[in-house]
Formats: sequence, C-alpha cells, structure tokens
Amino acid sequence: MPASAPVPPSSLRILETKLNPPAFVATQVPRTAISEEIAAATVKLVLVRAPAGFGKTTAMAQIRERMDAQGIATAWLTLDRADNDVSRFLNCLAEAVQRIGVDEPVSHAPFDAVAALAAHDSPFTLFLDDFEVVQEPAVLGLVRELVEHLPRRGQIVIGSRSLPDLGLGRLRARGQLIEIDTDRLRFSLEETSAFIGLRQAHAPHATAQPPQALPADLLSQLHRKTEGWVAAIWLASMALERHGIETGFIERFSGSDRAVADYLAEDVLAHQPPEIRDFLLRTSILRQLDASVCQALSPRGDSAVILEQLAAANLFLTPVSGDAGGEVRAWRYHSLFADFLRAQLARERPDELARLHLAASGWYESHGRPVPAIDHAIEGGDHPHALTLLDSYAEQFLEQGRMRMLARWFSAIPEHQLREHPFLQLIALWATCFTHGPWDAMRLLEQSGCLDSPIPEVRANAHTLIPLLLAMEDQHDAAYEAGRESLARLPTGLAFAEGVLLNAMAHILAVRGDQREAQRLLEAARREQGNSTFNRMYTESLAGLFDLTEGRLRQATARLRMAVDSTHAVSYNHSHGNAWAGVLYAGAVYETNQLLQAEHLLNVYLPLARDVGLPDHMILSHVMRSRIAFHAGDIDAAFQSLTELEYLGHHRQLPRVVAGAKLERAHMLLLQGNGPASRDELQRADDPELWERERRQRLPAHDLDYLALAKARWDIAFGDARAALAVLDAELHAAVAANRNRRALKLRVLRALALQRAGDLATAIEEIGAVLQTASQEGFVRLILDEGPAVGTLVHRYAAAMQQEAGAVAPVLRSDPILADYLQRLLQVLGPPPSAIDAEAPSGDATKEPLTRKEIRVLQLLAEGYSNNAMGEKLFVSESTVRTHLRNINMKLGAKRRTEAVAIARKLGVIR
Repeated sequence: MPASAPVPPSSLRILETKLNPPAFVATQVPRTAISEEIAAATVKLVLVRAPAGFGKTTAMAQIRERMDAQGIATAWLTLDRADNDVSRFLNCLAEAVQRIGVDEPVSHAPFDAVAALAAHDSPFTLFLDDFEVVQEPAVLGLVRELVEHLPRRGQIVIGSRSLPDLGLGRLRARGQLIEIDTDRLRFSLEETSAFIGLRQAHAPHATAQPPQALPADLLSQLHRKTEGWVAAIWLASMALERHGIETGFIERFSGSDRAVADYLAEDVLAHQPPEIRDFLLRTSILRQLDASVCQALSPRGDSAVILEQLAAANLFLTPVSGDAGGEVRAWRYHSLFADFLRAQLARERPDELARLHLAASGWYESHGRPVPAIDHAIEGGDHPHALTLLDSYAEQFLEQGRMRMLARWFSAIPEHQLREHPFLQLIALWATCFTHGPWDAMRLLEQSGCLDSPIPEVRANAHTLIPLLLAMEDQHDAAYEAGRESLARLPTGLAFAEGVLLNAMAHILAVRGDQREAQRLLEAARREQGNSTFNRMYTESLAGLFDLTEGRLRQATARLRMAVDSTHAVSYNHSHGNAWAGVLYAGAVYETNQLLQAEHLLNVYLPLARDVGLPDHMILSHVMRSRIAFHAGDIDAAFQSLTELEYLGHHRQLPRVVAGAKLERAHMLLLQGNGPASRDELQRADDPELWERERRQRLPAHDLDYLALAKARWDIAFGDARAALAVLDAELHAAVAANRNRRALKLRVLRALALQRAGDLATAIEEIGAVLQTASQEGFVRLILDEGPAVGTLVHRYAAAMQQEAGAVAPVLRSDPILADYLQRLLQVLGPPPSAIDAEAPSGDATKEPLTRKEIRVLQLLAEGYSNNAMGEKLFVSESTVRTHLRNINMKLGAKRRTEAVAIARKLGVIR
C-alpha cells in the first residue's frame, strides 16, 4: 500500500477506540492530589504503576482532563498485544502524535514520530495506557527514544501493571521521573466514602426511596478490609446494593486478594437476569464490544439494548469509543470482571468456548478482518478452522512480511494438524527463520518431513530454504553448493520461496566475489517478486548493499530507504521481516553523520537482527551503536554494546561475531590512547582461519573492519607507520582490483594518516585531499571521522592549505563547490583546530603547573570512559564542577580535547 493510501475503515475504527480514553462516568472519584502533582511537574516521564483494579486508567484520564483545561495539548493511546508489531505501533503512534497538533503531517517511518515530538515547541503530554502488554524490544526501544528526546515542555504518562524496561534508573537519577505507585493509588477513607456515596446516588432503584447511608464504622471496616483497592470497593458496593447494610455482609467480607474479587464478581453475576448473565458470559471472549459482533455471539437478545442497559447501570462496561455526537459505539469489560467472566465461562460451559470463538471468528471473517478471525479460531482451540483461514491468507501475510504474527499462530497449532497442510508447513518454516533464526528453522525443517515430501512442489520449496539458512549460519560455501541444487529445481510453485532463493543466492554469490552473476540473479528476483513486499525489500536491500560496497553512497541510501519504506506502509499489514533492510539503511544514515536518526533506526532494527541472528547485521548494528555512544561521550554504553555482541557470538557459536566485537573494542581503546590494551584485543581477535576466509569472501560487516586494516591502524598510532604504509598499499591495490571502492577510500584515509605520522606532511595533505574530493561526491563522512583526532588534524591542515593564496591546490577548491561545501561541513563537525601538540606525537614535556589530586582522579575516570554526569556521581560533585576540573586539566596540559588530555597524561605517567 503506498504511503498516501488511506487507512481502511476497519483500521480507523480500531484506532478510534485506541486513541480515546475511557469516557467519564458519574461514579468517578476525583484524584485531585495526583492530578495537581503531575500538572505542576516538569519531568519527562510519569509512570502510573499498580496491579489491575487500582484505577490507573481513571487517574490518567483525570490528569488528561486537567491538562486539557490548562491548554496543554494531549494525545491518548491504549496499547494492546498487537502493538508489539512495530509497524502497527508506529501507525498508532503517528496518529496520536498528529492529534497533539504538530505542524507537519507525521509519516510512519520509524523515526518520524519521535522527530516530530522532539521538534514540537508547545507544551504537550502523550498518554500510553496498558503498557504492560508491550514486550517487543524494538517497540520498547522506540518508547525509550521518545522519552529521551522529548523537548523541554513535552511529557509522557505511562500506565502499566509492571515495571517497563525504559531505563528508569537513569531518569530517576536525573529527577526526570515521577512514579505513582499502588500506595498512591489506593483510596483514602474519604475517597472510599465518596465512591460509595456516588455509587448509591447513581445506582438504579425500583423505588424512589433513597438508599441507606453506610455508617462510619462500617465504612471504616470496608476501607480497612479492601486496603483501598478500588476494584474490591467497586465490587463490594454492588453487593451492598443487593444485600443491604444490615445483613452482616461487610463483617464477613475479606477483600485483600484476587479470590475476593472473584467471589464478589460471582455474587454480582448470580443476581443478574438469565438473559443478561448469558450475554455476559458469551461476550466475555471479546476484547472490545460493539452491538454487531455481540449479536453474533448472543443472537437471542437485542445486543444494542443490553449494552445500553449495562452501561446505564454502571456495572460492567467502560466506554472506549463514540461517534461525533458523543454516542458510545464500543465498550470493554472491566479487566477484573472480564477475567472472571472468561474463567466462569470455561468452568460452566467448556463445550461452548469453541462455538463462541468460531462465531466470533466467522463474524470477523465476514467483515473482512482475517487477523482477529484467525486469533479467535486459535484461542477457541478450533485449529482446523484456523488452518482453513490460513490456507486463504497465510501466503498473503508471508509476502507482506508479517513473520512474527505467522510464527505466533503456527506455534499454537499442534504439529500433527499442521502436517496435513504441507504448504502451510513451509510458510511456518519461513516465519520461524525470520523470527527465531536459522538454527530453530533448520531443526524444524529436518523434523518436518518436507525435504522428502511425496509432493514435488513441497519438496522443491523445502530445499529452497536450505541455502538461506546456511548463509544465515555463516556457512557461505555450503550455502552456495545447496543453492546451486535448489536453483536447478525452479520453478517450485510458490513465488515467495523462489524470490527469496534468488535473492539469497545473489547475496551468496556476491560474498564469493562473483558480482556479475549476483547482479544477474538480483535482476531475476526483481522480475519475479510480483506483489511480495518482503521480496521487494530483500531485492532493494541487496542492490543497496552492492552500491555501498562499490562506493555509490547516494544511490545506496535511496535504495535502502525504499526497502525500509516497503515494509512500513500506512497500514497494519506490514510487520517485522525487515531487519535486513533496516540495519543497512541505518548504516547509510550513520555514514552521512546523521547520528540521531541512525540511533532511532537502531532502536527498531538492532533487536530484530539480534533475534533473527544475522551475523553481519548483528556486527554492523552493535558496532554502530557503540560508536554513536562513544561519540556522545557515553563510554560505558559503548563498551556495553560490544560486550553484548561478543556474548551473542559465543551463544550462537559464531566466531566471526566474537572477533568483530574484539576488533571494534581494539579500535575504541586506540582512540582512547590505550595502545597496550588495544594491541591485546587485536591479538585476541587474531583467528587465522577466520580471517583467511574473510580474505576470500566479501562479508558486509568486514568491508571496512578486518584484521589487516586494524593492525595497520594500530601501527600508525603506536608502532611503525612506514611498515603500515606497505601493508596499506597492498590492500589498496587488491580493493581497487575488486571494485571495492568504499574499502579503497578507507584505506586511503589510513594511508594519509600513516604519511602524517611518518613526517611526510606534504604527501599526507595531498593524499587526504584526493580522499576528500572523492568522498564529497557521495557524501561519505563517518568513514573519515571515525579515525579520530588524528584525521581531524590532517583535515585542518588540508583546509589551511586550501586557504592559501599561492599554491596549486587553491584553484581546486574554487572550481569545486561540492568539495568546498563538504569541507566546510566536515570542519564544523571537527570544531576548531587542535593545539600545537600534534595528535600523532604528544609532547612529553612536564606540565607547567602540577595537577591536583582531584584533577588526577577526574583524568582517571575520563580515561575509563565516564561521562561528565557519571563522574559527578562518582566524585559527589555537580556536573558544572566536573566541567571546571576538565577546563583546568586542559589548560595545564595544553590540550584541547578529552582524548588529547588522556594521551598526554599517559605519556607523562600521571595515569596509566
């Protein structure tokens, strides 16, 4: 679906129920103290956390009303399990953000909603309710980004039963978090009294006789027994309306746990007329209620009338949506009551469960909503009907890339029933491959019998999986042999499998260095992809990867953005299957120095790449995250990302992933000036067999990061720069011969640094000038800047040479406006020129003024990678005091930057 296409009407109805808080009911007790505290706060995040039935949603709705009255823009989003699908969450989030009143329309790309909120300059509050349903790391990462990059007058209020993984410790330490917990939400005695009074005032009565007020001693007893638990008080009040206060009900009542709530709910249910009781039980399987679907489950009564009666009695329903005139169109049951009803239905009418779910499934199917139709079929245990629906829709969902949803469904269906649908077995295997990784998929494939199926199409399709799985397991040679056999079996009868095979073999051939044959297969995949969103993403991702390797950054970025967009259209129909495109696109964005945007993308795609287990994507994404954190000064986070990568490599038995983590750790230690530790990491990464294989192959994660290059980098910084030049020249010759232009550009950057370190400044400036001219045409930035302060020195020297009146180089700058603009942007990122102390040869002179003990301690923490804020916490001083210490240190050492100060201090022996 194109980005401009409208959301289908059914999706709009879903959004409407999610984007509106529950309607006000007359029995609500004002939570004034909570509302006032939040209204006066200037924190980024408010967390309203408590078990079910403590009034979280009501408190949040009242906070929202208070903010609306103050003229603060608000938006509401009630989450459900389906919001663990990144695309659906982004879609709903974009709709919510639009309601805040952002100036421009918000698209559904992974970072646009975050960016729109970050740029919004008016006060606003975003409410996210039922947050405990969110478990998907990518969605949690997006919400962390939302919180982290909120503008000064922005705020998020989250309601959750559990503690969300949103980095709360850091927010708490910064004073940017308010927590409203169970104790704060408990009703006081006064609030309990007010609630009972409101219930009595609005309860339906057969006579005009006013209800009897609850005496103070009984009220106090009820409050003590319920411990202020709103749900228990609510249920007790309903029981009191029938039993009266003279029956000893409160004396017998114990309201401190869930069993009491079940007892009270049963007591309430037992006193309903038979037709109402039947309606409640039958419709309890629905997550949302409207008259039409309820009528399908309870055909003997008028569902619209019953819903209105229940709503009027304020007993069971919470409104969740309405029309423009304020008339309620959909409700949901109170969560405790719904749980009880479903349990009661299972106890009383176990044989009816399947029929009810089948009726709901049929209603959703007839209204063109296959996803809830399949959900209800599976939840009701009617797996044959679910399989029948999947026979019609599974291939469509597969082509759209809705892998996680498919995997969830198939995991719930008994294996022996799935075996009766061999083509669905294949789709289940594809879904497993792209959600749980190749190892689980290979095991299931071998157990499935599909490889030896008597059906030729099934057998051929099963074999198309093998080369992809082997490649994902980092066995490219075996994948190539298996892929040749699979290609000979085409056509197979399943277009999706054929498209994936063609794409997978194009990648495998590219890894083996056969670029011409890889391009041929890629064109074949493009011709055969049809309506498959997933294969379109796969093809364009590979084309973008090929462009990137050959140095065409601008074209690669366009292709990769197209690949990402293909799986994030404006609908709920596109899901995960896009880690491949997302990580590569994040890399292209990172290369152009758009670090914030790259970080947003990684929050979405890194968890997906990690779960699927793609080796190159795991390395690329974790290294990028580490470099972004290092650039921001968060050294702890930078090293943590590499530690996670190394753990994944050991856990998945992928030595290349382990080596990739060690290689980048060596690079980071080098940038910190710690030569011995950097050398040790390089030695630990030196696996001759692994790097010999890398030399023969073209692996995306090692295009710019491999052992020979890393050793040359170390020699330039700490060893024999002239010896490094010989290595770099040989590597450069091989890269140019293989048309690996991006690698060649990186090698030339290192060559310029080696010349600078060796003292041949004129040739070094000439070399970096040639690099910058080439890089400016495509916009390469991080390829240069990631080499640290030494390259900054060289770029400044080149810029100084360009500004001279005389000399042959000056006309080049005047005649090349692209280079001039590019150089100016580089200089802005680099900042002012470094001090007279050359980055490649720090001075060893003693400092003119000795460092204090506190300043030496600051230097030690700085060398260990602590940020200013973290140093302040360690030293028990403010962040401004830390900055003062750093200014004094730089002045005493004659340094301009942190890395220079650490390098000089190490050379002087002040720190180790």
